[in-house]
Amino acid sequence: MEKEHLIFGIRAIIEAITAKKEVDKVFLQKDISGELMKDLMKVLKRNNINFSYVPVEKLNRLTVNNHQGAVASISPVSFHDLETLTEKILATGKNPLFLILDQISDARNFGAIIRTAECTGVDAIIVQKAGSAPVNGDTVKTSAGAVFNVPICKVEHIKDAIFYLQGSGFRTIAATEKTDQNVYDVALSGPIAIIMGSEDRGINPSVLKIVDDKAKLPMFGSIGSLNVSVACGAFLYEALRQRS
Repeated sequence: MEKEHLIFGIRAIIEAITAKKEVDKVFLQKDISGELMKDLMKVLKRNNINFSYVPVEKLNRLTVNNHQGAVASISPVSFHDLETLTEKILATGKNPLFLILDQISDARNFGAIIRTAECTGVDAIIVQKAGSAPVNGDTVKTSAGAVFNVPICKVEHIKDAIFYLQGSGFRTIAATEKTDQNVYDVALSGPIAIIMGSEDRGINPSVLKIVDDKAKLPMFGSIGSLNVSVACGAFLYEALRQRS
């Protein structure tokens, strides 16, 4: 984690969130309390910001300064408003390709996905505020800098984003093994949003209920699953093939 992307101290973190800084995640010392910490918790929950409890040793490794039991990571990129960005892209007459990540939590997987998305012409990546991987030094490095080229939208709820895109003329396609339909038999032309699930749970069942289509990759090995960034690459390149 890059030191320049960290802020430390309870009051400083509260002020950063209040000032609308792009706070990705907050690390809190286990078993710490106090009125100021209670104020920070209220601000975190009100703004739906990721946080986790960690041993004090982790905080000490993150900063040599007096962290007061709280260290926050600041995103090196600014996030976009989904509706504003969608309207802007549609107004150009472009055939948009969006990517929705349903709580991808590993920063390196996130970075690898962003890198592939940039290479395949993805117009926007949509993630949920809570439970998603942060944009940190690992993300930037793994993306080979692509994180600065692909717009990323943070939304409160993935389902609301899907409903909005469907209402804007997008077809939504879920990458899931819970279907008999092969990705190579699904139409990926036109305005589409491909949805990829988390590393351990896949796509949320409530999300699967509202998508327009489902598709899976053919699997012949005994393992039965691919790393999410690899699976995402296969879907995006099939989309690129069909749209070229």
